Amino acid sequence: MEQAKILIVVPAYNEQNNILRVIWDIRQTIPTADILVVNDCSIDQTSANARKAEGVKVVDLPYNLGIGGAVQTGFKYATAHGYDYMVQIDGDGQHLPSEVTKLFEAMVRNGSDMVIGSRFLDIQSFRTTRLRRMGIKVFYLIFRMLIHAKITDSTSGFRMYNKQGIALMAKYYPDDYPEPDAIILLKKHGLQISEVGVEMREREHGVSSISALKSPYYMTKVIVSIFFSYIRARG
Repeated sequence: MEQAKILIVVPAYNEQNNILRVIWDIRQTIPTADILVVNDCSIDQTSANARKAEGVKVVDLPYNLGIGGAVQTGFKYATAHGYDYMVQIDGDGQHLPSEVTKLFEAMVRNGSDMVIGSRFLDIQSFRTTRLRRMGIKVFYLIFRMLIHAKITDSTSGFRMYNKQGIALMAKYYPDDYPEPDAIILLKKHGLQISEVGVEMREREHGVSSISALKSPYYMTKVIVSIFFSYIRARG
């Protein structure tokens, strides 16, 4: 991994209390990787704090595009600058940069174009709320039915992509709550997906954008989007 050109993309919205720790953790564990912070029009000091870290590229989006638009900005940047691999590490501090090696090893071992870091594979980790775990189980069953794939953590944003995956997602990455829908897009284009068990930690500051009240809306929207993507893939 030391010889590869790797970009770490950190999408961040109102993460002023987390962003410097995330950057520091990446620097300590993956010192050869470049870091791109995509500030999704935060209304706090996320951008200013990220700019305190030397050598970190910060892109300030003019409008709040949501996680899909922020991450796709990273894909476009990675494509334009010829990176071999791109890793998404969220700005809330839940993803451990020390686990990126597992993603890379799984990618090489399985010949994958994208590897998902899963909280539910042979490892004890922070596993989010019970309600969200139920939703992830529903997605698991849908993917088993539609694409015959066992995806245990389809909402995980801790992911690594190779050049083929980067190029595809730079063109077609979903806009809103994109992680499950992106799986269909990758499969539609014949790319390989795998998972590897990783440890995650609970965020120390801030709150998730998907609250208990928003969860039913999130589930409905994502399920509909998955089925539309699947139908288009078959057409």
